[in-house]
Amino acid sequence: MTRIIAGFAGSISIAVPGSGTRPTSDRVREAIFSALEARDAIHGARVLDLYAGSGALGLEAASRGATHITLVDLAIDAVRANAAKVLKQAPADAQPIVLPVARAVQSFLDSATDTWDLVFLDPPYSMPSEEVGHNLAALAPRLEPGALVIVERGSRSSAPSWTDGLSFERRKDYGDTALYWLSA
Repeated sequence: MTRIIAGFAGSISIAVPGSGTRPTSDRVREAIFSALEARDAIHGARVLDLYAGSGALGLEAASRGATHITLVDLAIDAVRANAAKVLKQAPADAQPIVLPVARAVQSFLDSATDTWDLVFLDPPYSMPSEEVGHNLAALAPRLEPGALVIVERGSRSSAPSWTDGLSFERRKDYGDTALYWLSA
């Protein structure tokens, strides 16, 4: 069972799409969001969740105070249902904007005109690092100064190549999951 951990939608369970989806574990999401809250990087943020799957990362950010969340994945039905469930819990005076986008990530990034403060990039672990590098290269010009990008990969996967405009901050492993923290 996947759930929203904290914020106005804390403890509600959300649906996970069928086969081929690997949701970020509660333990890893809690670690991510504890670190983000310590940096005051969520409240009021414009968030982009790429390879959204269930939308858990972006919706967790919405529940904790992000104001505009874009969730991108080809299979978007679960994201739409989960977004509706989370938004029902939002206070009337603090309704975040949640935009599910049914599109391939690279295609979305190649035509994007918005900018973001916080980005989650959680592609399938089997995706080649070169393709993740292409995503990062297309993303970098769309980041606000000081934006954070969190890339989730398998701990045995090679690190993606970092692009101009992004600085590597750290890598943290959680079992089979590796998180790469980058800043603009």
